[in-house]
Amino acid sequence: MNSLRSRADALALARYFEFYAGACDKLHGETIPYQDGYSVLTWREPHGVTGHVIPWNYPMQIFGRSVGGALAAGNSCVVKPSEDACLSLLRVAQLAAEAGFPAGLLNIVTGYGHEVGDALARHPGIDHISFTGSPRVGTLIQQVAAERHCPVTLELGGKGPQIVFADADLDAAVPVLINAIVQNAGQTCSAGSRLLVEASLYEPLLERLGKAFAGLRAGPPVMDLDLGPLIRASQLERVDAFLAQARSDGIATVATGLVVDESDAGGFYRAPVLLRDVPVLHRLAQEEVFGPVLSAMSFRDEDEAVAMANATDFGLVAGVWTCDGARQFRMARAVRAGQVFINNYGAGGGVELPFGGTRASGHGREKGFEALYGFTTLKTVAFRHG
Repeated sequence: MNSLRSRADALALARYFEFYAGACDKLHGETIPYQDGYSVLTWREPHGVTGHVIPWNYPMQIFGRSVGGALAAGNSCVVKPSEDACLSLLRVAQLAAEAGFPAGLLNIVTGYGHEVGDALARHPGIDHISFTGSPRVGTLIQQVAAERHCPVTLELGGKGPQIVFADADLDAAVPVLINAIVQNAGQTCSAGSRLLVEASLYEPLLERLGKAFAGLRAGPPVMDLDLGPLIRASQLERVDAFLAQARSDGIATVATGLVVDESDAGGFYRAPVLLRDVPVLHRLAQEEVFGPVLSAMSFRDEDEAVAMANATDFGLVAGVWTCDGARQFRMARAVRAGQVFINNYGAGGGVELPFGGTRASGHGREKGFEALYGFTTLKTVAFRHG
């Protein structure tokens, strides 16, 4: 993460808390028309104590979207930050205490996932769990929570398609396509890591993107280049293993960025890579690389584009680039994803926009007002008054 990204993460945290502070008194129930002699209403009650397992890639931002909604709904929170990025959340908790948060309302417990995360999921005092991370760990948490009927919200990653039709506005699209894979060095669950391009536009777009990729630079965070280092050595090894397999399988590289000379020799830097003609079922098109690797492939028509976009187990975020209004709506309905962006990608990361996935990308929603429903239970009250 470069310093610009770190500052953006802190700003996002502030925006989440501002949004949810304003939402606290707006979580209303309903009055339900019913039989004569009855008045029926609903109201929402907090779960009680919610557990939050926060990943390392956007610690403050994901803390804000998860904990902010839970607190606004009236819960107390126990938070387990990633062992690779816990200092910022410890500082946030300290600031919360200084600001006057009641003791016990916000609690941070550090440690490894297989110890602290597992204990949090199993603890009988935890009434709801929010987890952001890998599908493998999400499955384990869900299994453990199910043993005591504890509800969970899971955000488990993605393999986001960027679907570009021949009528797309490339001046608008190209910078977004690039940013969607190099932001945070590609370590983003909503990264646009698959590039699906209509056949007639395929070669011209790859030529344009190739020139742009060749100029991308990775380096020390303080330099605020296009991307900083990966989180740790094992993550760099993972990304390099994907690229080694691509070479072994004969997948061509269109362009590669560079790591600047000022970078530490032992740093975890990976220059951005643009690959072409990646088979739809290849590992590069199916699994989350979590690095700055963009896999391009072409499609003939709209039906094939939909089939390719939906050909993974994930369903988190998708982007569609076309000036055809009818096609925009058709694609938005046909692509399986929790968020679909038309002629943009991410909508500026709006805190107001419900976020979550389908299938292997998890279930439940965080962000926006919708998150408050997941952090509460609905109670129905029926009065018989004759």
